[in-house]
Amino acid sequence: MWCSRLLSYPLSQGQCSSYRARTALAQLNHVLEAELESIRGAGTWKSERVITSKQGPRIHVEGSRGEILNFCANNYLGLSSHPEVIRSGLEALEKFGAGLSSVRFICGTQNIHKNLEEKISRFHQREDAILYASCFDANAGIFEALLTPEDAVLSDELNHASIIDGIRLCKANKYRYKHMDMQDLEAKLQDAQKHRLRLVATDGAFSMDGDVAPLKEICSLAQKYQALVFIDECHATGFLGPNGRGTDELLGVMDQVDIVNSTLGKALGGAAGGYTTGPKALIDLLRQRSRPYLFSNSLPPAVVGCASKALDLLMESNAITQSMVAKTKRFRSKMAAAGFSISGNDHPICPVMLGEARLASVMADDMLERGIYVIGFSYPVVPKGKARIRVQISAVHSEDDIDRCVEAFTEVGRKHGALP
Repeated sequence: MWCSRLLSYPLSQGQCSSYRARTALAQLNHVLEAELESIRGAGTWKSERVITSKQGPRIHVEGSRGEILNFCANNYLGLSSHPEVIRSGLEALEKFGAGLSSVRFICGTQNIHKNLEEKISRFHQREDAILYASCFDANAGIFEALLTPEDAVLSDELNHASIIDGIRLCKANKYRYKHMDMQDLEAKLQDAQKHRLRLVATDGAFSMDGDVAPLKEICSLAQKYQALVFIDECHATGFLGPNGRGTDELLGVMDQVDIVNSTLGKALGGAAGGYTTGPKALIDLLRQRSRPYLFSNSLPPAVVGCASKALDLLMESNAITQSMVAKTKRFRSKMAAAGFSISGNDHPICPVMLGEARLASVMADDMLERGIYVIGFSYPVVPKGKARIRVQISAVHSEDDIDRCVEAFTEVGRKHGALP
């Protein structure tokens, strides 16, 4: 057999197929290398620093000497390395094994899964809850299962990527309203009156800017136009509101928010897992039709054990939550006094606004040299001209940790002209 258009010498059929496969792979590599080079050229390449210790306020980072203060984890309550949380995970691992090797509806549901779902619904004061491998999966699974071409979903333009991707999967009519703009939302709700169901979807707290959705106004509009309200509480569960139940508790609308999606992978132990909590009929439907739930392995027992203990600690006392609130105020007030602009509304996500992408990057590198771990964010993660270093406060940061971070920011800011 001859590959006459490719070569001038004969090849067998097997050799010709192998040659074509190698040629296709070479073409793919060429395309991928060009794409990777464009990411590097745009200055948006994401490098991964390697941590060689447990997650916590003080960590060890490969290539850095001594302890580093960590100010960029979602470990809001410091429970990722809490001794009781770790012990509960080890006990679950010993008693229930490493995993189920199954999806939930075949042979992947243990009593600890049902107990955790009951605990989540009780914590949020909802009827029922369903566990997922992550909140990304929870967001991927809800809109497609719930909404049809007869329905409409109205989404904040700055919602998390997982909400956006989940909405893309459904066949509902899609509306996008301007970020936290209630006039625009009302106009979209008026236009959506022709549809059967209307669902307003928003982050409770937005992860890049640390701002909190105006849930009172959203719920008021939802009642006026007979719409449902969905909130993603990944950056709120465990620490916003008097008892850490989230933005709906913080703003006094728990009885007006219909569906809550959130994560076990941030404040609630930091391992993995997500969930939906809301009306029992909705949860029953998700167990029947939500594809990420139906086709993903059950949450590992150790993760379930850790999250369950984290919820126990929260429901026993709000002291950890209140400690984080006080430390957030300390950091924000001291940074403002130093001359920095901090975005957000008293949220432990404290974006230090710098504007220029290069400035955010070099300042973050210099902060690491001073023993402070923070990360710069720039386009396309955030809009052009709005580069920032996102600082995240944890309940286990000490006041001295906070002050040391502010001092380092002040030194580095002056060095690079971010402060006078």
